[in-house]
Amino acid sequence: MEGSEKLNRVVEARMKLKARFEDKMSLTPSVADNKPMGKGNPNRHGMPQVPIGQTITNKWPVLDLGIQPDISLEKWRLVIDGEVEHPVELSWQEFLALPQTEDTSDFHCVTTWSKLNMNWKGVRLLDLAALALPKDTATHIMCYGYDEYTTNVSLEEALKPDVLLVHTVDGQPLHRDHGGPVRMITPQLYAWKGSKWINRIEFLSKNKLGFWEERGYSNTAYPWRNDRYS
Repeated sequence: MEGSEKLNRVVEARMKLKARFEDKMSLTPSVADNKPMGKGNPNRHGMPQVPIGQTITNKWPVLDLGIQPDISLEKWRLVIDGEVEHPVELSWQEFLALPQTEDTSDFHCVTTWSKLNMNWKGVRLLDLAALALPKDTATHIMCYGYDEYTTNVSLEEALKPDVLLVHTVDGQPLHRDHGGPVRMITPQLYAWKGSKWINRIEFLSKNKLGFWEERGYSNTAYPWRNDRYS
């Protein structure tokens, strides 16, 4: 009964969050831009499949800060705090006990390559937010990795249903090189907005710059506007 009640609470909170940010989500450029830049057939949001300046690759290049943390599943933790009603700290088993989502989406790196049709499994950030219940004052999140990486995302982007914290890709556990055991993916933004080796999500009452944003990268990172740098 306890598990069923918890799931019901998550679903109810998820629907309230979705309703709260639905209008803002529908106006974001990766959904609503009437002059997107790119080529190829429309993706599921109506944007050209390959954003401007991108080249399709079959490989998945490895990019990081030169640090690849080795985190055991026993020691891995995810903290969700900041402007929330109920701060959360999840163990690996608690993370896997949450509703799991499978999705296929594209991965666009700011360094001009795109890998299409990647098959993911993980937990929606929307569902994690539903556990913690963001306050009305919350507008953004800051994501932190075990490698001390940080990146900021507005809530209208972060709460989209294809933003996941993934542990599996193409049927295999996410490799350490690519941010395993868990990384965040942001299919409608450039991929640096998804922290590898993620271990904390802080809800913010105002925007704050992350690692690359402090070094001249865009705050918003919209691929179909070639929105790479500030």
